[in-house]
Amino acid sequence: MKKSILLLLLVSLLAACSNSNWRTASRKPAGIAVDPTKYKEAVIEVYAADAFSWRGWFAVHTWIAVKPQNAAEYTVFEVVGWRVKSGLPALREYKTATPDRYWYGAKPEKLLSVQGDKANRLIPQIFDAIARYPWANEYTLFPGPNSNTFPQWVGLQIPELGLELPFRALGSRYAN
Repeated sequence: MKKSILLLLLVSLLAACSNSNWRTASRKPAGIAVDPTKYKEAVIEVYAADAFSWRGWFAVHTWIAVKPQNAAEYTVFEVVGWRVKSGLPALREYKTATPDRYWYGAKPEKLLSVQGDKANRLIPQIFDAIARYPWANEYTLFPGPNSNTFPQWVGLQIPELGLELPFRALGSRYAN
């Protein structure tokens, strides 16, 4: 009897932590990114959002967005595990005016924002570091390399960026 109640409680908790409308919610911008149509200077931003499903209790997913001076949109870089299972590189790149989209229903938090001349100077270094990322085709949930290993590695290549990932960025230490 106690085991069945415990099992029922566990199943209920796991079901409650999955956002049933993540497909639509994940496309919605959080409204925290610098608007590329209004701000013409260069921008670098790093975001974190709770990881998908129950993993969000313990971990975050992180990504990098860069907007060169006068660009109309950002280039977003992130590492996603399902891509490897599909025969694609874990590291993906895409363009968007809204780099602050919800991640599987979880609202992102802006970890870093660098703008203006400093961003303009650091963006070529970021592109160079990303081109050299050693685990672009690999993904392991724990201990890494994973979505948090990637921005940590970029930050280590460019100390002037001043990137500090939160404690819940599990896998970030893999890059050290």
